[in-house]
Amino acid sequence: MTVLVEVKNLAKSFGTKTVLSDVSLKIEEGEILALLGPNGSGKTTLLKTLAFLEKPDGGEIEFLGVTVTEKNAERLRLQSAMVFQRTLLFNTSVYNNVAYGLKIRKVPKNVAIEEVAKALQLVRLEGFEKRSAKKLSGGEQQRVALARALVLKTKLLLLDEPTANLDPKNAGIMEEVIAAVNRDLKTTVVMATHNMFQAEKLPTHIALINDGKITEVGEPAEIFGKLSKNLATFAALDNTFGGNTTDTGSGTTLVEIGNGVYIEITAQKRGEIRIFISPQDIILSKAAVESSARNVFRGKIVAVVDSGALVSLTVDVGKPFKVQITKRSFVEMGLNLGAEVFIAFKASSVQVI
Repeated sequence: MTVLVEVKNLAKSFGTKTVLSDVSLKIEEGEILALLGPNGSGKTTLLKTLAFLEKPDGGEIEFLGVTVTEKNAERLRLQSAMVFQRTLLFNTSVYNNVAYGLKIRKVPKNVAIEEVAKALQLVRLEGFEKRSAKKLSGGEQQRVALARALVLKTKLLLLDEPTANLDPKNAGIMEEVIAAVNRDLKTTVVMATHNMFQAEKLPTHIALINDGKITEVGEPAEIFGKLSKNLATFAALDNTFGGNTTDTGSGTTLVEIGNGVYIEITAQKRGEIRIFISPQDIILSKAAVESSARNVFRGKIVAVVDSGALVSLTVDVGKPFKVQITKRSFVEMGLNLGAEVFIAFKASSVQVI
């Protein structure tokens, strides 16, 4: 395949803090590349350099076979678009937000109207043109931001944690749109994520990044098909457990992770394995809720971290689980340290790594 972007020995620092160190990476035309790593690993900064929003301190970037310089950066920037994790929309209509880039590029109004309609249809917001962007839900606003990037029809689409903080419905729509744009429009996509489940099912290739360095690059099957030391280094931060398996006799497998905690999974694995459960896939409630989830545990909140719109909880059920909920839910449920709660997640949400 043709190499669309090649990063060579890239370095970037902010003050005394080194954010990127000797990063080299090839991005093939038409692929989806996931930058997988923990928060603070350098993913966003790398995306910004690829979008020409941050100038590297060292190294170089080749884009479309041309070395990026101060003289051609402005022209090459027109071939990439970035969607940030924190949605930034203008206090005006959805149409004006999505059409903004077209207006800057002096696209005729009749063409802009048609292209905006197509972009909104892609993100399943057809007919939203006249609505106030600021009055939409968080998930809808993120889809407007994606439409604003898609309408430009750039060769490179850069996404910073595209489904972070979204409810499952909007997260699913975003993932479907990303896959469709890549498949149907042949747009090359680079997305930063720390969601391992997402990184396994969506991209063509994965680049593991930690402490500002690319530690491993490969296809998802290669990265997740072996117990990668690089992957386990940061995956262990959130709901990664090791244990021995037992066949349930009903098509699923039980994994004993210690302290009397058994997790049911759909994967047919035997022996000692490592598993991961995304905090976003865990449902928290104050009472046991009847559902299809095969894993339901009663526990106690032992840690609370306020991160603005989200609250990260550690729930001890014999083993500590990290769970994320909105601050609004945290307040409405009257939660606090020491509160007894239930956590639940599907067997299909458990990922073997």
